Order: sequence, then C-alpha cells, then structure tokens
Amino acid sequence: MARRRVLLFLKPFDVYPPRPLAGTSFPTFPPPPPPPRAANPKILSYLDDRCRVHKDTINLCKSVLERKPLDWISVQRNHLSNPIRDVDLVITVGGDGTLLRASHFLDSSIPILGVNSDPTCSDEVDELTDEFDARRSTGYLCAATARNFEQILDATLAGSKHHSELSRISVKLNGTQIPTYALNDILVSHPCPASVSRFSLRKRSSRETSHLINSRSSGLRVSTATGSTAAMLSAGGFMMPISSHELQYMIREPISPTDADKSLLHGLVKQEQHMLVVWYNQEGAVYIDGSHVTHSIQHGDTLEISSDAPILKVILPEYLLTQVSL
Repeated sequence: MARRRVLLFLKPFDVYPPRPLAGTSFPTFPPPPPPPRAANPKILSYLDDRCRVHKDTINLCKSVLERKPLDWISVQRNHLSNPIRDVDLVITVGGDGTLLRASHFLDSSIPILGVNSDPTCSDEVDELTDEFDARRSTGYLCAATARNFEQILDATLAGSKHHSELSRISVKLNGTQIPTYALNDILVSHPCPASVSRFSLRKRSSRETSHLINSRSSGLRVSTATGSTAAMLSAGGFMMPISSHELQYMIREPISPTDADKSLLHGLVKQEQHMLVVWYNQEGAVYIDGSHVTHSIQHGDTLEISSDAPILKVILPEYLLTQVSL
C-alpha cells in the first residue's frame, strides 16, 4: 500500500509584533527603529509566550509525523500560491485564520485537519483581564491541540474519525468565477470604512425573483453556516446549523431604508437561490474570509453570490459534530 501524503500548513512567526531585543545597539545610520509601542512588560511576556507555544506545537506536530508511516512536507501559509494537490490530508497549525487560508487552495477532494497551536488559557485571561485582552487563538474549527494531536491524527488515518462537508460561497464578478471560495464569509464594501457603499441587490431562483433593494449603507456581508458564528453573529445575525447549505446575508448599517425593504435587509439565500448585486461606487472591494483575499470592483460591476461552490472536507472538533446531520 502506498504511503499516505500529508501537507503541514503553518502559521508564520511574523504575525507576532517585532521589537528590538534588549541590549541591542544600533549604528547611527540607518537610525534605530522607533521604541516598541507595547511598553507593558506583561504584554511583552505574553507575546513572547504566544510565539513560544506556537513554535513548540509546530515541533510537536513534526515529531509526531516523523514517527508515522507517512510522506509529509511543511510550508508556511504565506509561501503558498498554487492549489494544493497530490496529498491525502492537509494539517494546519495555527488557528482558524490558518485553516481558512488553507481552504482557499483546496477543492472538495482533500480533507483538512486544524491544530490550534495557541489555545486560550482561562486562568491567564482571568488574571490579566483588568490590564489587556489575554485571549489567544479561538480555534473554533480546529479538532486538535498539542495535547491530543497524535490521538486525533491516528483516528483520522484509521478512518474512525470522519470528515464533515461544509458549504462555501461562490462569487462571480461580471459573469467570471472568482477562483477563491469563502468558507466563512464575504464582505462587499467601499475600501474606506468611513465611506458609504452604494449598491442594489435582489435574490433570484428559477421560480421567483425578489424586488430590487437599493442600498446606501456600510456594505453587504454574506456568510456560510460556518461563518454565521463569526462577524455575522457579532453584527446581530443568528447561528446556523453548521451542516446547512444556505447562506445568511446582512446589509450593514443601512441608511434610511424604505418600509418595503426593511424585511429584506437581513435574511437567507436558499440553496437554489443566488443573490445578484450591482455596485454603484467608483471603487469597491470584495473581501473573502477577511482581508487577505480581495478583489476590486467598480461602478456598474455585477456580483452573483451563491452556495454553488465545492464543499470543503473538514475534520471537526467533537462539540461541533452534534450540529452535523449524519
């Protein structure tokens, strides 16, 4: 039997704020960097510990993989630009952001397993709550941590731990498919957060079409069921069963909506429907799963948004499996 192939997809270390090392001297030219903004020694210690814990988790995962009959390689997430192919499993080490980035390079054939490399410590949060936010990585979609990685990996390789199929968002710009599918959500807005976004939208299916909404607002957010627990929920949306293939949308901070439009400012796009958006600002952007993947849009551009996208196979944590229809 051929050895299975694994890609280890890593959160880089440059996400932690750099600062000069103590005792480091700088020449006159170039001038020394500005002093670190985080002067509180507890914050500096906290950041050092986050970096250390992340590094330790990466080393543990590599050590476990070395002991298994696997062919594996590792890559930092900012060093990958082509679709992931020719592997049997992708393991991400970081948090939800790292798993989201990896999902953008995957089709529906390769499962993904997330390892939360730096989970939040409740005692630390309680101790520092009056000084700063000491929460670490949420890891909502991550099935493993350093403590149980080998156990979860063994169960996955043995077939006793199965993947779940999560829906994603498809966006077509002027009829052309945007190649990145969103696992969490998309935001359509003016690139300046202080500017008004002007657009129209309507929902369509083969049987019916909703009336046209002309919007002046802070933009349009559309989420999957997976993303309904993130920015959508914070904005007043609702949690959806993670196995749902419907999309949830919300017009952000609408300006003087008509009575006829109010019931359509927030709702669902059914699996058989798509949403048609026409953009009316000189400039705009489509943000896919945060700020890392963006596509510029301009006046008159049309977007077709739907759940007609390849599913993503994800090894989910146990507490999410109760939401999945078996």
